[in-house]
Amino acid sequence: MSDARHRIAVYPGTFDPITNGHVDLVQRAAPLFETMIVGVAESPAKGPALPLALRVDLAKAALAKFPNVQVRGFDGLLAHFVEELGAGVLLRGLRAVSDFEYEFQLASMNRHLIPAVETLFMTPAEKYGFISSSLVREISRLGGNVAAFVPPAVADALDAEWERARNG
Repeated sequence: MSDARHRIAVYPGTFDPITNGHVDLVQRAAPLFETMIVGVAESPAKGPALPLALRVDLAKAALAKFPNVQVRGFDGLLAHFVEELGAGVLLRGLRAVSDFEYEFQLASMNRHLIPAVETLFMTPAEKYGFISSSLVREISRLGGNVAAFVPPAVADALDAEWERARNG
């Protein structure tokens, strides 16, 4: 990794919301790079429950203790975002074998679009392997306690979001 680009990694996702699994991955990966940028994707096609600005703010709060980690929102093609940042590594999380096929497809497409960028796969700590943003959203939406799965500010934001939705 002598290329200067490889000192900058991008960890992209919708982070709707950021979970303790995401934080764990950042904590373990951040020391490997000079700069790690968590790219929070607008992803309107996925229909995120939380607005982009809130997802960015929650990620910033959750990751504030990591001095070389930045959080930026983006809308558009990931390849363009990565090129704009001058990054050389894409970090992706794999929770289970079921994630692999989709992530392999993405990595192959990104290799075609941005050949100078390598994709690095990491797995979360075992205690976070079952956590997904979609499960957290659903549990929270139905009134369940998600405090064990997300940073405190995220649990509060989800509660507030569902309260707003119930009260119109």
